[in-house]
Amino acid sequence: MTRRDLTGQELSGRDSTGPDSPVRDMAVDADVFVIGAGPAGLTAAYCLTKHARSVLVIERDPAYVGGISRTVDYKGFLFDIGGHRFFSKSKEVVALWQEILPDDFITRPRLSRIYYNGKFFSYPLRAFEALIKLGVFTSATCLMSYAYAKIFPVAPARTFHDWVRNQFGERLFQIFFKTYTEKVWGMSCDEISADWAAQRIKGLDLATAVINGLKRSLRAGRKRRGDGKADGNTVKTLIESFQYPRKGPGMMWEAAARKIAAQGGRILMGRELLRLEFDTSRNHWRIEARTADAKREIFTARHVVSSAPLRELVERIKPAPISLLHARALRYRDFLTVALMVRQAELFPDNWIYIHDPRVKVGRVQNFRSWSPEMVPEGMSCLGLEYFCFEGDGMWNAADRDLIALAKEEVAQIGLVAAADVVDACVVRQAKAYPVYDEDYRDNVAAIRRDLEGDYPTLHVIGRNGMHRYNNQDHAMMTAMLAARNILAGERLYDVWNVNEDAEYHEAGESGAREALDSVRLVPEKIAEDRAA
Repeated sequence: MTRRDLTGQELSGRDSTGPDSPVRDMAVDADVFVIGAGPAGLTAAYCLTKHARSVLVIERDPAYVGGISRTVDYKGFLFDIGGHRFFSKSKEVVALWQEILPDDFITRPRLSRIYYNGKFFSYPLRAFEALIKLGVFTSATCLMSYAYAKIFPVAPARTFHDWVRNQFGERLFQIFFKTYTEKVWGMSCDEISADWAAQRIKGLDLATAVINGLKRSLRAGRKRRGDGKADGNTVKTLIESFQYPRKGPGMMWEAAARKIAAQGGRILMGRELLRLEFDTSRNHWRIEARTADAKREIFTARHVVSSAPLRELVERIKPAPISLLHARALRYRDFLTVALMVRQAELFPDNWIYIHDPRVKVGRVQNFRSWSPEMVPEGMSCLGLEYFCFEGDGMWNAADRDLIALAKEEVAQIGLVAAADVVDACVVRQAKAYPVYDEDYRDNVAAIRRDLEGDYPTLHVIGRNGMHRYNNQDHAMMTAMLAARNILAGERLYDVWNVNEDAEYHEAGESGAREALDSVRLVPEKIAEDRAA
């Protein structure tokens, strides 16, 4: 029976009922085989098909492209899995977004708060507000704790706790970092590597936060009185507006999938990677996948680009790489969203609220109307309550009705909406949302990288899970763009591991996309240029 992909094109890969079924001797099904149709995988496929390379993409999800950046549609309510702002300091990434989705971006104000001790705090910090809400005594202890940390830092800072304590002081760590971080990761802050903090909140300290908070507070006061000009030289640590597809990030990746198909690429949905083997005699890859109805398929390709979780990729390479035990030691954090449909149009203006309260299990609340009014029917709102868990634990395995009841109870306890106003709800689970930065992750990833790069030069790992690195969406895209360039050049000109390795990245600028147009942060230099330097 002839097999066709979602674009209607015939597939040349053969059906198989076992791992030893024959394939053709010389021809391959694709120049490049891409595993995963998330932002990284689709970016790689899009860049390659623009240059007429034969590309085949498989995606485990039977319906959605975009991975964690997909947009879920539930009875006309659209919601994002985690919240994905579109901003970047890379001109090339911003240009690619506009190329793929030229007419559907809207500019949205960025507003988020922290819920702590029954009160809401603006995020980023507004100094006067924080002083009033924390109280004079607590504010004073925070400043004394900060001074003590600067005089007596923990050296070396090995853990997340050490790093944040050195930057902000122990008291602020306890108030604004510990509870939320431990909800997200399901482990003590003393077990999380300092790399996590260094990557996500580098470049910030208490002095900078207070100074910028004072400037924001004074600027807001002048604006209310109408007696002053904005300070154009103010250093901002967090963006104040961002670009967003009007119907969610899935618009971007659905458009990318259509353009890949128009350029000759093929995307196969509902396929799970089973086996990956390099045939040295024929100098190509042999890939085995399984369809949703348990049929096995065999494909061949000259290059493989993987955005699949690094642990899963290594486990499926045959014969087993020597770094297999390192791969099996990698850990992931999963989460689920309970989407609540509320019969009110205006609940609160925030895009999301961080919940720093140990009395409730929810970690963050998204307000999807504030992301885009087009994502929610008129007169309604949709809140996404995010619960962080491990796949297979009690939270993950809980019945949907129990999770919905918990979410309704907690959203009322926080004071955001009355449970009686919730008229419908659904639950979406997301496995392997976050690569865990535990004490050993760096050594494990380094061992895997040495192994794969040494034995498989035509295997390219990209993206957040593909590299086991908590990259933002634009960083994941940049790794894919560089991998595509390496494939087109026929040699490893760029080191994708340098993306977001050293560059500061704390969302600077008044508008993420607008700032990116004038940015000098582009791509890592070519490897040859690095050596010459």
